[in-house]
Amino acid sequence: HDWLQTPCGQYLLQWEQHQAQALVADIFGYHALQLGLPELDALAANRMPYRWLATEYQTAAQGPAWARLGLLTDFTALPFPGNSLDLLVLPHTLEFSADPHATLREVERVLVPEGRVLVFGLNPTGLWALRQWRARLGQRFGLGHLFLPQEGEFIGFRRLQDWLELLSFELEHSVLGCFVPAVRSAQWLQRWRWLDRVGPQFWPVLGSAYCMVAV
Repeated sequence: HDWLQTPCGQYLLQWEQHQAQALVADIFGYHALQLGLPELDALAANRMPYRWLATEYQTAAQGPAWARLGLLTDFTALPFPGNSLDLLVLPHTLEFSADPHATLREVERVLVPEGRVLVFGLNPTGLWALRQWRARLGQRFGLGHLFLPQEGEFIGFRRLQDWLELLSFELEHSVLGCFVPAVRSAQWLQRWRWLDRVGPQFWPVLGSAYCMVAV
């Protein structure tokens, strides 16, 4: 949660909020659930009558984001019957899950037929991941600091797509974003924002974050 207050953390949240608003606005149904990351209000633009935010762990953090919290639950054992939810949003949920496969199986269980799952993740071939791996190598020699949080595991776009296909999901939409390099100041972040305009066309594999929707 502390990293999300950094310039790049805020930049990531803004990109994900923009993607979520565009993608969930026209998904219809009755029940929607976001698993984790209270800082992101991924369901704000959705019009379903019942929308919940769930986390796995209690936290001492305070603020408006946590005011939306509805459930404290195990993501591998959701308190919903099968075929009962129309939309699930997983903002970096799988990266921080002790058992991402079990979490996805649970998502498949609770979704109705033609239900949708929206997944956000960090790209292991993106600029931020490359910076993280370089920092981890340097730490073996007592040098440098990690750019991203220590916790979490990168799950590649293709790898996740394979997992979803094994559970009979069909990919409906995907996009890579956040092409600004791993910088620590707001000033340098703004100087590199032009990469967001050209990156998707010329070097999409270097986008640091991805978003996908599967049915």
